Order: sequence, then C-alpha cells, then structure tokens
Amino acid sequence: MIRTAILGYGRNGSTMHANPIEKYDDFEVVAVCDIDPEAQEKAKKRFGCPIYDDYHQMLEVEKPEFVVIVTRSSQHAQMAIDCLMAGAHVLVTKPWATNVLDAQRMIAAQQISGRKLFPWLPARFGVDLRAIKEIIDRGDIGRVFEIRRSACTFGLRFDWQTESKYGGGYLLNWGPHLIDQPLQLTDSPVKYVYGNLRQTINPGDVEDNLRVICHLENGVTVVSEYLIAAGDYPSWVIQGDRGTIYAHDHEIKVHSIKLPEHVDKSEYRSKVEHKEYTVTCEGNIYGDEFEIYPHIARALRGEEPYFVTLESALRLSRILEAAKRSSELHQEVCL
Repeated sequence: MIRTAILGYGRNGSTMHANPIEKYDDFEVVAVCDIDPEAQEKAKKRFGCPIYDDYHQMLEVEKPEFVVIVTRSSQHAQMAIDCLMAGAHVLVTKPWATNVLDAQRMIAAQQISGRKLFPWLPARFGVDLRAIKEIIDRGDIGRVFEIRRSACTFGLRFDWQTESKYGGGYLLNWGPHLIDQPLQLTDSPVKYVYGNLRQTINPGDVEDNLRVICHLENGVTVVSEYLIAAGDYPSWVIQGDRGTIYAHDHEIKVHSIKLPEHVDKSEYRSKVEHKEYTVTCEGNIYGDEFEIYPHIARALRGEEPYFVTLESALRLSRILEAAKRSSELHQEVCL
C-alpha cells in the first residue's frame, strides 16, 4: 500500500481525491493536513489517522510516500517543492502552478529529489474528448482546421477563486480544462496566443469571463472560452474540411460531407452528399477520478508512465501565462 497524505481537505480534497484514495487498496491514508478545524474533524472521523494543520510537521513525523495537494492555487508550487524535497512523490491539483517560473522550480525540485511529480489534468480522461478523437481519427470530418471548446454558466462565486492573492480567476481554474483538452486532438506546437480576460459579474479582482485563441504551427486554430451569464452553448464545435462535430456535453452530433470528384464550373456551388449521426457518451466529461487513481498507483509503482508529462504541463503553463499577458497588452503573444 502507498502511504498517502492529503494536503487540503476542502471540497475537492475530501471528494474528488479522498473518495478514490479511500476506495482502492493501493492507498493507505496516513495523514490529512488542513487549517480548518471543521475539515480536520471530518477527516479524523473518516480516516482515523493523524491530523495536522502544519504540513511541514506532517512531512517530518509521518514521512508519507505520496502527498496529494488540493489547496489554494497560490500554495501549490511551494508545497509541492517542499513535499518533493522531503522525499515524497507528489500529485498537485490544477493549476499545478500559477506561473511558468514556479512550474520550472517544481520541475527542478523533482529532478533534484528523484521523486515523481504528477500534474492533475483529469479532463484528458474526459469521455467526450475520447469519443471526439475517435471520430477525427476515422477521418469522418476530414482535415481539422478549427476547434472551439466552450463552457458557460449563470452562477456567481464568492470563494477564494475570485481573489488574485490566492491564485484565483477563471483562466487558472478553467483554462487547464478548456485549453488543454483541444490541444490533445492535434499534435502541433502553439505559435501565437491571444487572450481576452474580463471581470463581468463576480466579486473580487479577477476575470470570470475568458476567451483564449491559440494558433498552432500546423494551421489549426483553437478557441477556448468560459462565458459568464450565458447558456446553451455547444461544449465543442470542431470544423474539418469534410464536416463538423457539435457536442452538447454527452451528446455529440457529426455532420460529414462527400464532395463530388468532378465539379461543374458553371454551377454556383458544387453539390455535396450529407451524412449525419449522433454519438452519446457516458461518464464524466472532465475525467473519472475512479479511473485515474488506479493509473496513478501503477505509475507510482513504475508499471506505466503517468498520463501527463511535465513537458506538456509546462507547455500549458506557458500558454496560460501568454494568454494573461496578451489580455494586458491587447495583442497576440508569440510563444
């Protein structure tokens, strides 16, 4: 069993991570650390393990093999570095770092310590992403040239995610989902990034509305957006030169065409053959933690590589930072 500590026992720490850790025999919870007394009491009743409010003390006394960090975004990098240097493997929730420099510091700590560092990007396991990739790989819409990934809501937030001092904001909170997912559909580096970040209805001092446009070296354009005060947007629109994919959460509609072999130049527009079908995918579109954690256990034992490389996580940090700078400068940023 992998001696595991949970650092941060809030909404996600106590559910998304604690639930699969508790379920699978690969893991043994040896400590939980949180500064909130109510969270401490809940963790103590659940696991019956030592509870800490100081993670340095927890590392020194318990010496966990594996630490899962689910705290405020501004705390991730330093906590991960401290845990690595204390000899623990580390999983750090998204965003793994709030800027590129911190991401590089974490990678350096991983290399020095010889421990494993796992950035948490569960949306790569999303059922819609998998289904869309299969459709594209079959060639049903031809050569893809634009991918749009959207999420929207009418809801307000009043938590730390609305404050910059804690690393809040929708770019760091939703960007790892909405930007990283489309990039998994095309194997090409990003050349230019344009960002438009706005604060519209939420309190605090960070953006709640974002649009990020990535221009890739292979000519594909990726548009990622989180829209406040909006509803019923398609979650995906993917354009190819032989069709289009439209997705609303779990329902994916494919419209493909077949062009004639010979075109009558006297016609205004060539005739095409149309084909439509719908795919319904079951499961979590942002990834199933109960599927991911057995993979984490195998990766910790060295049986298979972790599904997120440090290079790809660093690339995502560069894109997020470029989007923020682009929004400040009102111009595209070259990576």
